[in-house]
Amino acid sequence: MYNSQLTTFVQVADSGSFNKAAEALYISSTAVIKQINALEKHLDLILFSRTNHGIALTESGRIIYKHARKLFAYSEKAIAEARLAAAEAATTFCVGTSILNPCKPFMDLWYRVSEQLPGFKLHIVPFEDDHEGILREIAALGEKFDFLIGACDSRQWLDRCNFLPLGVYRHCVAVPREHPLARKTKLTIQDLYGQTLMMVKRGDSPTVDRVRDYVEKHPAIAIEDTPQFYDMEVFNRCVQTRNPLMSLECWGEVHPALVTLPVDWPFTIPYGILYPLHPDPDTLRFLSLVRQEMAGAPDLPQGETPSP
Repeated sequence: MYNSQLTTFVQVADSGSFNKAAEALYISSTAVIKQINALEKHLDLILFSRTNHGIALTESGRIIYKHARKLFAYSEKAIAEARLAAAEAATTFCVGTSILNPCKPFMDLWYRVSEQLPGFKLHIVPFEDDHEGILREIAALGEKFDFLIGACDSRQWLDRCNFLPLGVYRHCVAVPREHPLARKTKLTIQDLYGQTLMMVKRGDSPTVDRVRDYVEKHPAIAIEDTPQFYDMEVFNRCVQTRNPLMSLECWGEVHPALVTLPVDWPFTIPYGILYPLHPDPDTLRFLSLVRQEMAGAPDLPQGETPSP
């Protein structure tokens, strides 16, 4: 944190002699003198007056001594704060949150198991839903975040993280509020005849590909490919074009101009906790507690969907 020769300088000033300083520092008096000479040369100042009767601080030496003491105290405070921050970081889980991947389902789980993790706390880290940048966010698990939570069936995501399934969300269809289909409470596949259905392009999500297989058996429905990862621009385009958009039940409140409707089909997508490819022991401990909670809680059986 500072020039180590200052430590020797202050010890000499406190001891009143090179020999006593050497004894206190467990080094030779020759080494002490060399360090003082080197410090004086570095500062271009005479710090001690040397006489046959001993040594004494010069006026310059007294000023350096005063500020060296302050520097030592400041350095100790900085180190103490850094150690405290390191200790807090070691007992803090960082959880990512965004509009499409809100952390509330994670929080609901956290409050169920947090009593078994005394001293641990959460830090919520917001991020943007950007279809071009989401893979960087997933890859940041273990650095920027410890956990994310959301729907996940993406091969590209699962190449970059581990995934603990908690349940499933239903595939739905979103339409603008003024769309004729918005008046329905539930859609059939025939309701989409004559429409252009916006949906994720094929190749990354097995569950989405199964929906496409089903939709493509109904040639009266046209398909418009969206990016493989949704962001707000996809929902905005749905509003602008008035084309129905394949969505998820958990995204019902994402865009105020859209209505999300269930569809009479059996398609779902898993949702759960995303965590690093190489998790640390604390992360594994938390996940173990979550698995125990899922196995033992009658209101959260594995494979069913709690409210997002």
